[in-house]
Amino acid sequence: MTKQLTHPMMKFQRKVSLLVESKVLKPSDSIWKLALLYDNEWSYWKKELLDFGFVMQDPVSEVLLVEAWDEE
Repeated sequence: MTKQLTHPMMKFQRKVSLLVESKVLKPSDSIWKLALLYDNEWSYWKKELLDFGFVMQDPVSEVLLVEAWDEE
């Protein structure tokens, strides 16, 4: 039996989902607002988001719509 590793972006997506569910963020908020919440970790997450084709003006809801974080 092999253990499948969870992609870091899946964990990030879950955290963002919880922020939306708890009303800290609105789905229509821009991704850049996450920088205020992730502080020291933001440079890493920003790079990851940019690598996946996001721009900081995209709404948070776009991150929540991703079904698979496959790197090609």
